[in-house]
Amino acid sequence: MVGNDEQIAAWNGAQGETWVAMQARLDNQLLPLGRAVQSALAPRAGERILDIGCGSGQTTLDLAEAVGPGGEALGVDVSEPLLALARRRAAAAGMDRARFVAADAQVHAFEPGCDAVYSRFGVMFFADPVAAFANLARALRPGGRLAFVCWRRPDENPIIMEPVAAAIAAGLPQPAPGPPDAPGPFAFADRERVTGILAAAGFTEINLAAHDESIGGNDLEAALDLAFHVGPLGRMVRDQPAQRAAVTDAVRAVLARHVVAGGVVLMPSATWIATAKRA
Repeated sequence: MVGNDEQIAAWNGAQGETWVAMQARLDNQLLPLGRAVQSALAPRAGERILDIGCGSGQTTLDLAEAVGPGGEALGVDVSEPLLALARRRAAAAGMDRARFVAADAQVHAFEPGCDAVYSRFGVMFFADPVAAFANLARALRPGGRLAFVCWRRPDENPIIMEPVAAAIAAGLPQPAPGPPDAPGPFAFADRERVTGILAAAGFTEINLAAHDESIGGNDLEAALDLAFHVGPLGRMVRDQPAQRAAVTDAVRAVLARHVVAGGVVLMPSATWIATAKRA
């Protein structure tokens, strides 16, 4: 079985620390999409739910609130820095039914019989996605539910690609494209590929619904800083740090065109809301 060592190393190094530092801004930006997939999952009182790729814990806390005192939400991530933050947030909220475990969901021996599996952008990084989803299916009870949100194609996502295009036009070197199905943010952009992965892993009643929503929620300077730290532009700037100053004004100008009432940036996003059931 192909391992996830590269992802584990990245998320326990600079990438994980960056997401810890950007936690509030990321939560502002991704909150609507997390809530959209939670609505599709429809958590019920008393359920036990796995949150795959839980990051800093916002989604796990939301799920724990939804299942009520008789339920439990278990957040799963490979990143110790993000899990440490998630545990602090749960303790501060007094939410003892939100628990967290450091684990590779592709191979971890989950306690079987959980009611549902949820993920907000946490399932596109598996080295062997069929093996990973088969492992998650084994964690579910018969008829257990799966719901996750993942990005559609880059060209459908102005919130990600407009800042990238502006930076390239201003002189930031464009990296060579990698394989389209390599682990990463857009690995699940192709509907047929995702459907095939889930079917091969033992899921039925598979549905991928296109979801279009403007997201952001940060003021202009916070949105600019976030763009330079995460996603494709963040990776490009990390590879060419001396170029950031030269492209900052161009990226700021693009984001400024999307400032709405209230002074926050909102830009179009395009995702799949995927749902399925264990056979």
